[in-house]
Order: sequence, then C-alpha cells, then structure tokens
Amino acid sequence: MKEPAYAVAKSTESFELRTYPQRVVAETRVEGDFGEAGDEGFRRLAGYIFGKNRSGTKLAMTAPVGMSGAADGKKIPMTAPVAQRASGPSRAEWVVSFTMPEGETLASLPVPLDARVTLRELPPARVAVVRFSGRWTSENMGEHEAALRAWARSERLPVVGDAEVNRYDPPFVPWFARRNEIWLRVEAPAARSS
Repeated sequence: MKEPAYAVAKSTESFELRTYPQRVVAETRVEGDFGEAGDEGFRRLAGYIFGKNRSGTKLAMTAPVGMSGAADGKKIPMTAPVAQRASGPSRAEWVVSFTMPEGETLASLPVPLDARVTLRELPPARVAVVRFSGRWTSENMGEHEAALRAWARSERLPVVGDAEVNRYDPPFVPWFARRNEIWLRVEAPAARSS
C-alpha cells in the first residue's frame, strides 16, 4: 500500500520528526466510541474509493487511515473515548480520514455520493511521530501518546492540537504485527531574522 511522501528531520530509536507536503484527504465525521466510529468511518470512506462517487471511479487504497477527535471547539482527550463506551454522554465525535493517492487534487477527485464524505486539502505539516504495534487499547495508545508528548517537550517542539492515531495495516494483519502511529502536529520553526 502506498503512503504519502515525507521527509525525516530527526529520528531516534522510538520517535521521528517528519515534514509532510500538502495532500488531499477524504474524511467523514462519525459519532460513537472509538472502535465503532473507526469501523463506520472506514466503511464510508472505502465505499468512496471503491466507486461510490459520481463518476464511479475506483481509487487506490493508501495508508494511513487516520482518526482524531472532531475539532469543533470541544477538546476530546484521545485516550478517554478509546475505552469502548457503549452510548450516552461519553460518546464522542471522531474524524476518520483516508489519504488520497499522490498527485490527486480537489479538482481531479470524483465527487462523493455519500454527503457524509468530504474532500479536504491539508496544508504542509510538521509532525512528531511514535510508531508501535499491538492492540488498540486505551492503555497502549495512552502510554505511547504520553511518551510522544514527553519527547516533544524534551525537544522543545510546540504541539498544536490533539493527537491523531494512524493505522497502516489491513484488519487481517495479526495484532502483534500491526503498524500503528500517533502523530502530534508541531509548529514549524520560526524563521531566523538576518
């Protein structure tokens, strides 16, 4: 599966600081606990890339599949909604996204038939990343997010916004072999004045 190109600015055994160019994503907002929202969002977006669009065009599946709390003014800690809550006030709104194949633009992509699927251009981004394998439990993700935040602080990287969780493998890959990442967007370094 193809992934978006990126440049590595810094790398350690556990962490990376990456720069991504502008890219386009298809995304959908889903309410629910982490697991059910991820499954529903994946189904909607898979429908879009497998031809549920105005032209019936099939698009290549790319990685990663991203998931983050909806940024609508409500701060949603990444680790809290991950604990599979069934319903009620603990339910959260999530944004699930697929990165579109390299070279695609908003103008070149087919229009989704499902009104819940939208296309959006992401500006270039600088992200701190931790890679890990294993199950998607609140403990596993919370531990890795905390370690990434500590590394970002130690590197004096100003974090902007909430964490984004990214999956790279299809569901049939055994849990112990899965590639997962947590991303934290960080501010670009200030330009030095001459």
